[in-house]
Amino acid sequence: MTITKEQLLNAPESEYMNDEQLAFFKGLLEELKIQTLQDIDAGRNELSHPPEMNDEVDRAAYEEESSIRLRTLDRDRKLIPKIDAALKRIANKEYGYCLESGEPIGIPRLLTRPTAEFCIEIKTLAEMKDRNYSK
Repeated sequence: MTITKEQLLNAPESEYMNDEQLAFFKGLLEELKIQTLQDIDAGRNELSHPPEMNDEVDRAAYEEESSIRLRTLDRDRKLIPKIDAALKRIANKEYGYCLESGEPIGIPRLLTRPTAEFCIEIKTLAEMKDRNYSK
């Protein structure tokens, strides 16, 4: 029997990242990887077979759409190693815990971002530092 999102969210803290929860997230990540790889293949296929266009406006629109598609493909390509790293943390039973503080990342955050490596507090601090140093 597989656990549902509702059961995950309602589970007591003492059950955090038990075998059943790890199996749920493993399945979620494996599905995400398959879907991402399919999206990458579809995007590459689209870009490698451009339609014939004689109109300048159509060509400009296609180039803009292609640019957006390339950015999306790049983001998807970068997601695959993050998924693999998360699956490795599941195998090592380290999944769901902040890599910096060791604190639980939390079920709601992992459902939203299953590749999360840091708890929200550490991630927020890192983003604040980035903003301060990038000015």
